[in-house]
Amino acid sequence: MAATEDRRTSTAVVELVARVDEVDPIALEPLYDAIDPDTLDSICDPTSGFRSLSFRYAGWLVTVDSREGGLEIALSEPASPDGAVTDAPDAESSL
Repeated sequence: MAATEDRRTSTAVVELVARVDEVDPIALEPLYDAIDPDTLDSICDPTSGFRSLSFRYAGWLVTVDSREGGLEIALSEPASPDGAVTDAPDAESSL
């Protein structure tokens, strides 16, 4: 996924989940069922001192991390009852 300055974090999350799940983004549950998209966009600003945020969305544990020069979004499967968490293949995006 190409990163652009005007691409919102909320949009990038939905696009990444849709790509990994191989579905149209419109077919996914609304992001606002998991987190307020406007809040996500406003707090995930690396220039504001933001470091990291995780939340569950569409069966995934979404992690947004501040990296030098932007943000990195990663998906992993939520912890199973035994506590194990596994990374999803090709489930990262940068902004």
